[in-house]
Amino acid sequence: MATARERVFRWPALDLADFRWLLGLIVPSILVVVWHVLVTVGVFSPHQLPEPLSVATTLYGMAVAGELGGHVAITLQRVALGILLGVSVGIVFGAVTGLYGLAHDLLDPLFQSTKNIPSLAWVPLFLLWFGIGEGAKVTLIALGAFFPVYLNFSTGIREVDRDLLEVVEVYDVGRLESLRRVVVPAALPSLLVGIRGGVGLAWMFVVAAELIAASQGIGFLLSDGRVMSRPDVIIGSILLFAFFGNLSDLAVKEVQRRVVDW
Repeated sequence: MATARERVFRWPALDLADFRWLLGLIVPSILVVVWHVLVTVGVFSPHQLPEPLSVATTLYGMAVAGELGGHVAITLQRVALGILLGVSVGIVFGAVTGLYGLAHDLLDPLFQSTKNIPSLAWVPLFLLWFGIGEGAKVTLIALGAFFPVYLNFSTGIREVDRDLLEVVEVYDVGRLESLRRVVVPAALPSLLVGIRGGVGLAWMFVVAAELIAASQGIGFLLSDGRVMSRPDVIIGSILLFAFFGNLSDLAVKEVQRRVVDW
């Protein structure tokens, strides 16, 4: 039987599941070590692939100078607005094509075709349509976020269990009420998967978006690093895209987990 002193100083039990996220750091850490070794032994010259410390020093210097914060902020703003617009439009069209067979037959072939167009292919057209302002950049990012949301939400609605719909008809529940209580909750997991995919594509499309006469943004840094032959800036920009893209994915994943559990 434990004494009072033992009960006071007893260490809390550790749950190894709380540390599983650390496993995701193993492979990136190994890659950084391999990267450093390859540059150090001369497999890659510094003007092709700078050392990890050189990239970190460059990013730190830009952050201290106040330059990096502005680029990151404008990119985050563009991505957030693009995601908001793309997800909203995707939900509307996904709901319409999921609920109405005629709308699905009319619109789905068009969306299925346009989703295969590369992001860079839209740049000249968006320049003609929207000019070089922020509208073109945000709209291009929204286009990337739109397709996964539309496809998953439309499919989720169309695959709602017909037995549930028959039960709703038996109880003579109105259409709006059936949507609120049955259709949308049943399709919600598919919608969340689509939003997660849309967020990922938004980060892929922002690179093309920031090629449209941008003077700020992480994509601009990437392009400027190429023009100035600065591989440290190029790799630093790529790492920033990976970091913020992963953060947004983790945020959506956490929301998805909480909603599904709830």
